Amino acid sequence: MGDDESSDEHRSRRLLLRNFLTIPECEELEFIHKSCGTVGYRENVFSTTLSHLIATNCHHLVVPFVSIRERLKDKVEEFFGCEYELFVEFTGLISWARGSSIGWHSDDNRPYLKQREFTAVCYLNTYGKDFKGGLLHFQNGEPTTVIPMAGDVIMYTADSRNIHSVDEVNKGERLTLTIWFSRDRAHDEDAKLISLLSDRWLNGSSNMPKLSLPIPASSSMYWFSPESATQQQLGFDICFARMHALGFDIYSSRPKSFFPSSSDILTEHLQVAKENELFEQEFVNILHALQAVQFYRWKASEFEDSLLHLGTDKIKRILESQREEIRALKSLFINDYQLAEAVFGPITCDENCVQAFNWSKFSAAISAFEDYTSRLQREFLMSLPYWRTEHIIYSVNSRDETGKP
Repeated sequence: MGDDESSDEHRSRRLLLRNFLTIPECEELEFIHKSCGTVGYRENVFSTTLSHLIATNCHHLVVPFVSIRERLKDKVEEFFGCEYELFVEFTGLISWARGSSIGWHSDDNRPYLKQREFTAVCYLNTYGKDFKGGLLHFQNGEPTTVIPMAGDVIMYTADSRNIHSVDEVNKGERLTLTIWFSRDRAHDEDAKLISLLSDRWLNGSSNMPKLSLPIPASSSMYWFSPESATQQQLGFDICFARMHALGFDIYSSRPKSFFPSSSDILTEHLQVAKENELFEQEFVNILHALQAVQFYRWKASEFEDSLLHLGTDKIKRILESQREEIRALKSLFINDYQLAEAVFGPITCDENCVQAFNWSKFSAAISAFEDYTSRLQREFLMSLPYWRTEHIIYSVNSRDETGKP
């Protein structure tokens, strides 16, 4: 092989694209992950998969992924010169918290992963601003080191030509959208997802409610503990911990002694509190409350200060008896505050900073969150029949006049 051919092959194994995703797209995916994610596949890693969103009645949150997956697949096929259509094998939001890292490996380094041919990693937040550490290194070839920046994507062949590692994250959360591609139809993620959706709604999408409310998965999927711990004496529930990181508490009007087990509390109606005040509107469970709080965190800067007293009639001063219940719940679900704060780290103060919190904006955010959920639900209901017919998840709005994507 000549020098020119060797150089071409050397370059073609990976591609770094700047600003492939917009900042609003990154922020929306971050919202989804931080309000729906579970404990991940390795220490100090958290994940949100599309199948998990479907299983927890958050199927509408699949919609924001659709056009992004299409654009990524098109770019991978184009850059690597694929003479065949690729299938998406896996789509997941993955965050690497403090203490997480990965040694040298390739993405197909285990026998059951041999079907993986290409990887695309989209960075949803920025090195140095949102987290420290977590640089991506390749053993050889260019680029050798990737510094994560929100909106950038790195694409590469999932084989021994791209052995790579990730430095330990030592502050904050490193958040990515990771997608693996295969040419093997047997590993097509879409077919499995559409089957899951069809199983849940055999009678057709018309019977589905206009507003989808989340249903928590098993409590063990949200419990984070050190690798050395053998039982839930150390660690925390990540839903409670994320609320804590944003300065919110959870209150139940029923004392914890009422519930047969601690996990039952997570599926009961709850209220949110902040400092000395309680928001009287109830949420159907911990995930519903967390989604509302994370939505406020995402969208707070868009609400006008002129909202003034909107929703303040729902705010009540916390009684001492209520404060005791709040403390009891928190101690039940956050056994190690130091660990929780070390894993999730302090929240960076920006235009959405919780220090600028007011209940009027929070009340407006609740209404906006319901509108957002309803809009995604409508789009989902409109798309589902086409997905079933075509056996692929795609942007229905982008169909041409023949009805094909």
